[in-house]
Amino acid sequence: MQHQKFRGYRFVLVLGMLLCVGFVGHAAATTQSSSSHYMVTETQFGSGSSEHDCSSNYCAKTSVGDTGVGSTSSTSYTAQLGFNTSDVPLLEVIAIGGSQNMGLLDNTTTGTAISTIKIRNYLSNGYVLQIAGAPPSQGTHSLATLTSPTTSHPGAEQFGINLAANTSPNIGAAPVQVPSSATSFGTVADDYKTADLFKYIDGDIVASSSSSTGETDYTMSMIINVSNVTPGGHYTGTFSAVAVPLF
Repeated sequence: MQHQKFRGYRFVLVLGMLLCVGFVGHAAATTQSSSSHYMVTETQFGSGSSEHDCSSNYCAKTSVGDTGVGSTSSTSYTAQLGFNTSDVPLLEVIAIGGSQNMGLLDNTTTGTAISTIKIRNYLSNGYVLQIAGAPPSQGTHSLATLTSPTTSHPGAEQFGINLAANTSPNIGAAPVQVPSSATSFGTVADDYKTADLFKYIDGDIVASSSSSTGETDYTMSMIINVSNVTPGGHYTGTFSAVAVPLF
């Protein structure tokens, strides 16, 4: 049987350039302690540290001799220890994707692409990460998406993603906690965490953290399979990482 050929399956991944950040609830941060006569900002106990060390040209925030630094948490509270901390909530997201060309595909070949999403957050109750975007299309036809976790089958029209280390096809990686799992707590959603099972629903939550966390590096893998009846053409798809902090 002669294999049908398809031209120019191309992903335009704009995860590195288009980042949507939303907010849920409200944040309350105490910046100072005060009475009718006195006020202190970012209360300090101890010696050797200073919030403002300034000369005529430079200012610095210094921390010397702290006996406790880093983060600690319980089921209800999270605290940041050490003098050199901030009371400003932070959500930091770095998405590395860019334009990726899968080239010429046929019904025996699986097209693949990967991108990396790095997230950390501070002074919030965590975050959720969504991937949004319509499946690749060539104008009149959109590729069929996998609406439940499914293995890759060349010859069947499929589009899906996961955030796992896969062997079939051999792409992707498990999440990496930076610097370690003791300080970073991001996790992948159940439908997207199993190796060799792919799914895609526009706007699905694919990862999250339930508390403030250090950096988690997620590797997102995408697959395309086409069938003998998939219309030929130049297929494109644009996808966004949507990170939402929770308060």
